[in-house]
Amino acid sequence: MATYSVTNKYLVDNFAVVELLTQADLELGVTVTVAGVDATFNGTVTVRALPQYLFTGVDTQGDLLYDYNIPIRNQVLYAKTAANVDRVAATGTLAYTPICTWITATQIEDWLGIGTATAADTTFLTQCASAANQFAFRRRQEAGYVDGLTTSPSGDVTLGTIMYGGALYRQRGSIDTFASFTEMGTAPTTGLSPLIKQLLGIDRPQVA
Repeated sequence: MATYSVTNKYLVDNFAVVELLTQADLELGVTVTVAGVDATFNGTVTVRALPQYLFTGVDTQGDLLYDYNIPIRNQVLYAKTAANVDRVAATGTLAYTPICTWITATQIEDWLGIGTATAADTTFLTQCASAANQFAFRRRQEAGYVDGLTTSPSGDVTLGTIMYGGALYRQRGSIDTFASFTEMGTAPTTGLSPLIKQLLGIDRPQVA
């Protein structure tokens, strides 16, 4: 979860704006939680815009209007039905918890070929799917990609995420190595599989 400090607030034409101390890594349409500001601004809301200028209201067509002579950085705009509020200093936080759902436990189970999983296995497979989703989304974001949280951007990314989830499952009960029952012992884990990196597109940053 990423949490950002609120420094200012204002509300015009049923749209609230909070200004943040630092730039937030957000996309339009994501859900964030504003807390500790006041009863008007607080709530779980959907980001409608990330304006870089003073928001002045809405025109007759419903378009957002800005004063391009007054730049203001790190703003987050969302719908809020309430009386107008002049721009004033404020305190509070804006929290963003991205939940990625590209793959499921069943997809990992099918890839592993383990048949019908027990209740304990199903619980752990679900944890592996959650961890793989969050890991893949974060690593691609760090590499410069802009992905949606609910739908995988491509088949290769889906497979890479499934493979990573399967690798997590296979390390169950071990610390640094895959569990093994052969007389050869275990091979040390040296890092993320190059194939998984290739499928996720994270061998190198997408953008300079």
